[in-house]
Amino acid sequence: MSKASWVVRITVMVMMMMIIAVKSENSINYEEALGKSILFFEGQRSGKLPPSQRIKWRKDSALSDGSDIRIDMVGGYYDAGDNVKFNFPMAFTTTMLAWSVVEFGGLMGSEQKNALDAIRWGTDYFLKSTKFPNIVVAQVGNPNADHDCWERPEDMDTPRTSYFLTPKKPGSELAGEIAAALAASSMAFRTTDASYSKILLSRAIQVFDFGNKFRGSYNTSVGEGACPFYCDFNGYMDELIWGASWLYKATKTANYWDFVKSNIQTLDAGLFDFGWDGKHAGINVLVSQWAMGDSATAHLFIPNADKLMCSFLPNSPTKSVSYSKGGLLFKPGGSNLQHATSMSFLLIVYARYMNAVKKTIPCGQQVVNPNTLINIAKHQADYILGKNPMGMSYMVGFGSKFPKKIHHRGSVIPSLDTHPQHVGCRDGDKFFKSDEPNPNVLTGAVVGGPAFDDSFQDSRSIITQSEPTTYINAPFVGVLAYLNKPTIT
Repeated sequence: MSKASWVVRITVMVMMMMIIAVKSENSINYEEALGKSILFFEGQRSGKLPPSQRIKWRKDSALSDGSDIRIDMVGGYYDAGDNVKFNFPMAFTTTMLAWSVVEFGGLMGSEQKNALDAIRWGTDYFLKSTKFPNIVVAQVGNPNADHDCWERPEDMDTPRTSYFLTPKKPGSELAGEIAAALAASSMAFRTTDASYSKILLSRAIQVFDFGNKFRGSYNTSVGEGACPFYCDFNGYMDELIWGASWLYKATKTANYWDFVKSNIQTLDAGLFDFGWDGKHAGINVLVSQWAMGDSATAHLFIPNADKLMCSFLPNSPTKSVSYSKGGLLFKPGGSNLQHATSMSFLLIVYARYMNAVKKTIPCGQQVVNPNTLINIAKHQADYILGKNPMGMSYMVGFGSKFPKKIHHRGSVIPSLDTHPQHVGCRDGDKFFKSDEPNPNVLTGAVVGGPAFDDSFQDSRSIITQSEPTTYINAPFVGVLAYLNKPTIT
């Protein structure tokens, strides 16, 4: 072989290696991110931990929950970096985990079992909270006392007050969301545990009937336990409609669909909210799966769902979000990544429904197809996982650069394995004030995220940026499951 041929061959090989290196550097391992996003929920578990527990620094906690009202309320999830079990956001978290499995379970591979385990940890708890007719446990833990302390869940000695609903102390928004969670979860378990699925569906019907018959807001019934932490600002009708939508999807019983159709116009069509509080956008996207093919009812939902999708386009006449220079979606309020993950979930789900009926959407001068929506969601996920101006992954334990000082009691204070002594109410302050990274890595936790200028301060004191929550992660599970194995090309 001539010298010139060798030079050409070596040059080609070097170029190929450079291309591979660039591709490797720019690619994101969605499969790894999916597994870690589900693993996070094991770090949020309350109660008696099973032998299969994978986050080993967490131990048993809150084993007497519910004893003040003589109802076993052991289990469930801590919502964020504190040690309170707020059932309203926990129910939404469970609904979104279940919807992720219902919609994308077939794309999850071996992670589907872990996702179902995460759902069951929530639904087992909600079966306890709704065990007795006309009583719904709304929350466990005095939030004011809890937030005044910085201690591990394994050590907490603050009042574990149980707040509950009755016909005279209603909470329709909480009952509606629990009904949605149980109905959605019944569908998630339908093929793997039919008997459990039937139990969940039966209880969903019971809880929805309670919330619908005894109407009122849990803001009043739970009082300072709910507010200002998780006040319901949008009223309870969206949760009742949301619950009825899931019950119709799970049962195909006409009464639930009639309830949705007859009440949907009581909601503000201009609200494009979707999260633990507002369900408006989620309702329109969920029911669009069957409403797209129903000319008699499509007008009640599809125009609003279309407007929602258009609202994500920078030049759309119905644009309702802002984007940072780096491309991250922003909506008003703290913990902004909850909006980025929940809206990305809706974008992908609606794109799939559109694709099934070959639908496009006119958004001003632009015609939007399913791929447009998928690409918006993908950009959000990629930003969260490291493709951003900071070069930082906002998922703990993912990538080479991620938040090390998250606002999370269990992560900040050394575990029982290394510090077996009791950590009292204010004893954890020295760990909170430390400049060292958290000793316990809460793998998979997605934090609140950067500021609008794309900056991020890795500080436990900046709660809106550094605190993870279950309802940030839950919709992200579905987003990552799809992106790992996309079905629309």
